[in-house]
Order: sequence, then C-alpha cells, then structure tokens
Amino acid sequence: MKKQKKRKLDYVVISDVHLGTYGCRAKELLNYLKTIQPKVLILNGDIIDIWQFNKRYFPKSHMNVIKHITSLLSKGTTIYYITGNHDEMLRKFKGFQLGNFKILNKVVLNIDDKKAWIFHGDVFDITMKHSKWLAKLGGKGYDFLILINTFINWISKLFGYGKLSLSKKIKNSVKSAVKFIDNFEKTASDIAIENEYNYVICGHIHQPEIREIENQKGKTTYLNSGDWIENLTALEYKNRKWSLYEYTNDEIAQNTEKKLSKNELKNANKEEKNNFLFEELLKEFDIQKPLK
Repeated sequence: MKKQKKRKLDYVVISDVHLGTYGCRAKELLNYLKTIQPKVLILNGDIIDIWQFNKRYFPKSHMNVIKHITSLLSKGTTIYYITGNHDEMLRKFKGFQLGNFKILNKVVLNIDDKKAWIFHGDVFDITMKHSKWLAKLGGKGYDFLILINTFINWISKLFGYGKLSLSKKIKNSVKSAVKFIDNFEKTASDIAIENEYNYVICGHIHQPEIREIENQKGKTTYLNSGDWIENLTALEYKNRKWSLYEYTNDEIAQNTEKKLSKNELKNANKEEKNNFLFEELLKEFDIQKPLK
C-alpha cells in the first residue's frame, strides 16, 4: 500500500487530551498525529491528567502518544507545552527548555506579523480559583459520565446506531454552562483586544471555536482547540489561515495503519533518544510505564 504523504502545517494547537483517564481518545489522536508534519506543535494544557491519574491505568496507547510527540523533536518540530489545570504540577517546570522543547504557562508568538496570545484558560475559571476541591470532584464526575457514555456507545454500535455525547448534550442544554462559555470567550477576547493581540488561543472549556469578536475598543480572533475526549478537534495554521480540524471528518486519519511501517521501525531507535524528556517528567510524578 502506498504510504500517505503527511500534511505539512505551520502551527498545530492541541489541548485537553487527558492522558491517564478512561475517556481519553489516545488512539484517535495518534492516528491524527501520524498524518501531519507541523513546524510548531502547541500542547495547550491538560495533556496528562494528573488530577484523575491512576497508576493502574496508563495504557500503551497513551504512552504511544507521548512517544510520538517526542519523536517530532528529532524531525525539527518546535514543541511548546503550556500547562493547564489538570497538569498544573508541571507549572513548577515553567521556563524549562531542552532543545526545541519548552514548558510555559503562556506564550505570545508572532505569526506572520500578527500577535497570538496562547494559554490554557483556567485562569478565568472562578471555580478553579476559589473551590479547587469542588472542581476536582466535578472532574471525577465528568470522567464517570464519559465511562457511562463509552458503554452506551458500545451498545449503540451493536445495534447499528451512531455515537452520542451525553456530556455535550448536558453542557449545551444547561443555561449556566452556555453562559459560562460565552463569558469565557468574551473575557479572553476583551483582554486580547486591550493588549492588541490579533489572536487569543485557548482550550479548557472543551468547546472548539474560531470566530471574530469585537467590542468598542477593537476586534480579535478567538480560537479554541476543543478537546480529545468529546470533540476530537485541533487548530491548524497554514497559508496564513487558521482552520478547525475535526477527526470525525478525516477519513485518512481514521484509516491510518495501526502497525508500524518499515520506515517507522527503522527510525524507532532514533526516536528513543528523545523519550527521556517525558520519562523524567513521568518519574517526577511516579507515573509507571505500562508493561509490554
């Protein structure tokens, strides 16, 4: 079978992967990553879910995502790891840099002469600031809802029906949740306009979006990369334009070979030299690798 050429992209933004949780769609994310070749990869928070982390659950598919991301370093990709609330323990590594890998809490980039302000977004979450224990409890409830959803979708598939997302239905039907999302987007955009940022790029609320927001002082483009639990989305930048990637519309990624190609096997040893970076972070939090 002819090997599929990878799509070359200038910037890719991924957030809210939640590796280490049952709801994480690691296999789908890996399929996507294997189809692209980004110059810059921005991991915008909640990549490894340390809040919900359970040593007994960190499957090989989750580790394969980490290995693939580190392998991109040897191919010249610059990687920014921006910390979020679920991986906030990494904030003590703020400023850490090794080659073209950097850990930050936020970053401002010049993209084709336009300023992009990039951060996870939990800074706007009042629940996070004042009731962290409540937010964590909510996180566990969300994880349980995803487990139920997985079982329902398994039953649905048996009977030939499509998938559904309970959490998305609940979120979209609860007025307070809709209001929170609207307030989040407006707050981020108002601050971006005040500071003359052309783009404000967030994650956190699991709501993929690209839209221009304007107030009396000016306008900015608000972008949210969504998540890899419900929406399976990312942001891509190429030819001076942002677009929202949706895995469900990508037949090429969905049909990606699960087995390593000969070339990937040949490069496996080369990639191993980059894996020590995340291995050290895993040791820091006493995260054990899955048995082969």
